Amino acid sequence: MDVGADEFEQSLPLLQELVLGADFVGLDIEFTGLRSNQSRPQQISLFDLPSEWYLKTRQSVQQFTICQIGLSVFSSIEGESNKYVAHSCNFFLFPTTFGVLDSEFSFQASSVQFLNQYGFDYNKFLKNGIPYMNEEQEKKIKHNILTGNWKVRSSLDKDQIKVVIDEVTRWLDLAEEGDWMTLPGIAGFQAFEIQLVLRQALPNIWTVLRDQGIIVKKVSKQHRWYLENTSCDRESCWKEKILLSARGFSVFFQMLVKAQKQPLVGHNMMTDLLHLHEKFFRPLPESYDQFKLNIHSLFPVLIDTKNVTKDIWKELNFPRVSNLSEVYEVLNSDLNPTKNSGPVIIHASKCEKYAETKYPHEAAYDAFLCGSVLLKVAHLLLWRVHGAGSLPELSFPLYLDVLAPYVNQNFSGPDYPSIRPPILLLSVRRWPGVSEQQVYREFQNLCKFDVRRLSRSQFLLLTNKFKDARSILREYRGHPTLQISLYRYWRHSPDINCLLQVCGVVATWALLALVLGRPDP
Repeated sequence: MDVGADEFEQSLPLLQELVLGADFVGLDIEFTGLRSNQSRPQQISLFDLPSEWYLKTRQSVQQFTICQIGLSVFSSIEGESNKYVAHSCNFFLFPTTFGVLDSEFSFQASSVQFLNQYGFDYNKFLKNGIPYMNEEQEKKIKHNILTGNWKVRSSLDKDQIKVVIDEVTRWLDLAEEGDWMTLPGIAGFQAFEIQLVLRQALPNIWTVLRDQGIIVKKVSKQHRWYLENTSCDRESCWKEKILLSARGFSVFFQMLVKAQKQPLVGHNMMTDLLHLHEKFFRPLPESYDQFKLNIHSLFPVLIDTKNVTKDIWKELNFPRVSNLSEVYEVLNSDLNPTKNSGPVIIHASKCEKYAETKYPHEAAYDAFLCGSVLLKVAHLLLWRVHGAGSLPELSFPLYLDVLAPYVNQNFSGPDYPSIRPPILLLSVRRWPGVSEQQVYREFQNLCKFDVRRLSRSQFLLLTNKFKDARSILREYRGHPTLQISLYRYWRHSPDINCLLQVCGVVATWALLALVLGRPDP
């Protein structure tokens, strides 16, 4: 189900009901860009510590925006054993432009091409995106709306409002008291904004929002005063409505936060969480630890299916996979020993297109894959513990128990130690002035490494694949100018070598002083 600004407010009650009755929620987000083209020191590297990765990614999150959020709400079906229904929704988002809020964001050409390749609807994103704001933005706009200290910022809105005021003014010159006119085709919080402008500019009119548009009625000043003070549509009421409409998707975000008992599930979801924090909660803090504290307070139960699948993949010798769709395919294949005994997952009535066709990189579809992978892997873990013949009565709380080691892994407290290939040491001979870029080009056709200079003629190489590390060691064994070995910190670190040299000098001088200072017998 696709939801834009036109459908969002009507969908809120149903969405709230679904979330409150859910067992868990799958999440996926699409962005206008992933990583900005920063200078080399600011580029993401495999050498980065988690805190360094956070600071670099934080800059990209502040530069790009969310264009689509996908949620798949999984609920167990009452009276049916181990059967779930998934309600999957795509939300097209666009930053709020109202009063003082006029966000700036970037597009990355590669990201636009990637989403376009998979059929992303940019028209819906740009023309019918649901507005949103974070808490700091909400405080500013709320203060300005409630105090009347606001102004129209967008040139498009200014032009539209000028046309509307001119039209209403010409009509007023000929209208009698009690006459009314309709301004069609104006919806959303812009309809409230135009009413606010009209009521401030013209003291002898009253406005009402109806399905067909804004109704403008010519009234006396006395009747206007009466309406302002007695109408259920009085100014204080519809100022609150303006704020509600301007908050947009942020209203639903707060619903998700309040439903804290339900796990939020994603795949490789750290960047998604950074965007949720920045766009709907508060600007990202500089401290990585503070970010994790904030996210844990918002979503106390987070599960990343990338972490969950790692262990079971090695144990069952499943084929190597590179993305979420491939993980899902393996779990649905005969390679999965629990394929026929695992949870049954059906799509809700408005989401049945996902049952017939694959929609990779459509956010709601990927969110559905996240939730399905979670259930299938949890069933595998339970099967590993109990064996095929002695499984207890299956339920989501039982699955959650077996998933306990993966809950909040790397999202709260100290980061879980990562298992990655060893760092390699490259020693260069007879290649004066060699740069990191030249070293990178030397190996790029064989595999992908991150390169970091250690000394004038030594470089560190790091990959995320063990097979690539083994391949490089094998291919360059005995090379005349490029010698590669395993890096040992205590043996190869310049800091340690310098310390040992200093200690050696100090020890030598101490020994010499001892010998020279000894009295003659």
